[in-house]
Amino acid sequence: MDFYSKHDYKRFGSERDSGLEKEEYRSPFWRDYARLIHSPSFRRLVGKTQLFPNNESDFFRNRLTHSLEVAQIAKSISKRLNFLNNINIDEDLVSFAAIAHDLGHPPFGHQGEEALDECMQFQGGFEGNAQTLRIISKVEKKIYNPRYPNYGISEEGTDKRIGLNLTLRSLASVLKYDNIIPDNEEERRTYHEERSESIKPIKGYYKSEESLVQRIKETLLKGYSLGEKFKTVECSIMDIADDIAYSNYDLEDSFKAGFLTPMDLLYPPKQLVENIVESINNRNSFIIDADEVLDILISIYGDILNAEDMKDVEFTKDNREDLIYYYTGYAYEQSKIISINGALRTELTSKLVGKFLRGVEIDINVNCPMLSTVYLKQDIRKEVEVLKTFTYQSQILSPKLKIAELRGKEIVKRIFNTIINGDYRLLPEDFQSIYLAVNEKDKNRIVCDFIAGMTNKYAIEFYGRLTSENPETIFKPI
Repeated sequence: MDFYSKHDYKRFGSERDSGLEKEEYRSPFWRDYARLIHSPSFRRLVGKTQLFPNNESDFFRNRLTHSLEVAQIAKSISKRLNFLNNINIDEDLVSFAAIAHDLGHPPFGHQGEEALDECMQFQGGFEGNAQTLRIISKVEKKIYNPRYPNYGISEEGTDKRIGLNLTLRSLASVLKYDNIIPDNEEERRTYHEERSESIKPIKGYYKSEESLVQRIKETLLKGYSLGEKFKTVECSIMDIADDIAYSNYDLEDSFKAGFLTPMDLLYPPKQLVENIVESINNRNSFIIDADEVLDILISIYGDILNAEDMKDVEFTKDNREDLIYYYTGYAYEQSKIISINGALRTELTSKLVGKFLRGVEIDINVNCPMLSTVYLKQDIRKEVEVLKTFTYQSQILSPKLKIAELRGKEIVKRIFNTIINGDYRLLPEDFQSIYLAVNEKDKNRIVCDFIAGMTNKYAIEFYGRLTSENPETIFKPI
């Protein structure tokens, strides 16, 4: 069974003949991987927050190191599935999907995403996954020749850029959510009212990429009738690898930061557990309760309670208080050691990643292998969901990080509104030329693209040059 056909290798746009001899050893997907690795958008991930602001410590992960970890896990998943099922999922394409998956995240994490969505909510919205597709299919630059077909902005103001000019299968590998984000105020309000929710970022892709997504489906499906949402096998692997990385490595960073210890996971506050249960049940097809959450946490971290040299000692009326005191002290000491000892943290994380990775399975779609379903076994999926939700609820929503992120939200909105309501000439020259060429309704999207591509540091510097009494030198480029 072959997971690929000649249609998968078709590119978004045509390309000039480089004049070089064709290199058979370089597959189209490997070329796509190389184009992405060498792109500015990928490099800038080093300056974007994963969990903790990257100016706090060189130890903590950023979006770039996170993406590399996701790529390693995703490639391991594909290797294992290929070996066990005698199939040929392309490891280069899986790696591409993994290193691309966070390209669209703006500065300042979730708050930066919310800020840009509020700025664009009635003009197509903003969402990290949608921005990823837009970056690789439009914003990034591979071909620069205004006279070349399919390049730039037409005289009518139509955006005809082709980004990195990737294969259609590579573009499909980042399409996590087969859903068009509402493009105007009426559609947007109706969308949220139907779900009885407040306005917030919607997962999907922008209206501006609708024709591209339609072309991807028509070309790759080859007449296959799509019954449910479109999601390729490579995208499914990337999605699971992201969850595995997020559920383990963000927790490891929290241990290193001293914000959590394993003991905190064994004795979490009741309200935190209730929040975890509600969040998991709202997002998943299965139902979990507070007792099961605690059981999962104990199964993962409960070993720190076991004192090896006391395992054969029995509780009696005479020694009960001494033993409780001993076990409590031992558990506390072991918890602190794990938090501060890098080798122990790495060992614990490595075991969990390996365990979760071995819990990945595949249901092969014999009629359309590209749409085969990759998933985590139910018990492993619950463990992953509990760990990643614990981190989100206890860390990302904590006052310590909220203060930093809310400041970031203010910075993003101030920059956007200043450019839109002030002067487009605050944009770099290449963005100015695009801004002036596109239709009026697309100008805000160009400003949004510019801000979404900023690193945390660059956004703070830009903001400072707008507001500070002691701005940066005029000789530093925008």
